[in-house]
Amino acid sequence: MPFTTQLRDVRVNLANRRTERTARRRLSAELAAFQTPAERAELDFILGRHTQEETREIREILNQQDYERQRAGSGLGGYRG
Repeated sequence: MPFTTQLRDVRVNLANRRTERTARRRLSAELAAFQTPAERAELDFILGRHTQEETREIREILNQQDYERQRAGSGLGGYRG
């Protein structure tokens, strides 16, 4: 494979990864708006209508956000005094 083809493939791969990261950050920001128990219950109800495969990324983001909120609220991970 010629070097120029390899270089193009690397550039395309990097551009695709950058686009995916941007989309995930945007989705994460949108999902962060669902903070109250009622909002989360409604979101979980909506997600329950779809397969686990279809909602995998959303559930991963929500679980990470829950973990981060719990960690911030409990003072785990270091001295906060």
